Amino acid sequence: MDTKLRGIGQKILPLAVLAGLVLTAFFTIGKKQDTAGSSHERSTIVIDPGHGGIDGGAIGADGTRESDINLAVALKLRAMAELYGLDNLLLRQDDRTLCDAEEYSEHRDLECRTELASAELNPVYISIHQNDFPTGQASGAQVIYAAGEGSEELGTIMHRNLIGALYPKSRRVAEPATRKLYILSHLTCPAILVECGFVSNSIDLENLKRPTYQTSLAAIMMGSYLQFEQNTVRI
Repeated sequence: MDTKLRGIGQKILPLAVLAGLVLTAFFTIGKKQDTAGSSHERSTIVIDPGHGGIDGGAIGADGTRESDINLAVALKLRAMAELYGLDNLLLRQDDRTLCDAEEYSEHRDLECRTELASAELNPVYISIHQNDFPTGQASGAQVIYAAGEGSEELGTIMHRNLIGALYPKSRRVAEPATRKLYILSHLTCPAILVECGFVSNSIDLENLKRPTYQTSLAAIMMGSYLQFEQNTVRI
């Protein structure tokens, strides 16, 4: 194993601690729900694997499609949501677009994703993506958050946990979304976009293709979501 890859793998070991965070957050939420009774409004975690079908997103040097990595992480995140009995919606479960037009339209595909997320009861939207850069130097994760209430808090929690577990030397910070990001600029619920890594960076790419690393990403996202829910339970 490449020494750089091994080093990153060793940094993932503290995820056992993250697992504790997941369980603590989950059971704390459960206690608050019992106390609140029916007055607590359950949230629905909306998991959106970016791109899909004809739109493969960014492409790695070895031909790896961003859309495939997005889906792999999303499926693992959905499995964890099911395990904890959380209301959830996975926008795609296979390699396809969400566009309902006869011919593919990126704009219509984004509209469909927005409509599906908005139709859920108390949605919390998490879009999973991979980054790209003209050179292979850029690396690491970054979270972008919408302007809606709760988005910045969710984005900050998610970014802090991703960086702390996987890229502790990174100086990246969570950033607000620009108007160019259609879905984040059209949702009013808590909404974030998670750039898990760079497919243009050889080390990032090798990690992002590994099922164990994908599971680590999903676990961090799950723990972060539960931590956010713990902070925002309405009693």
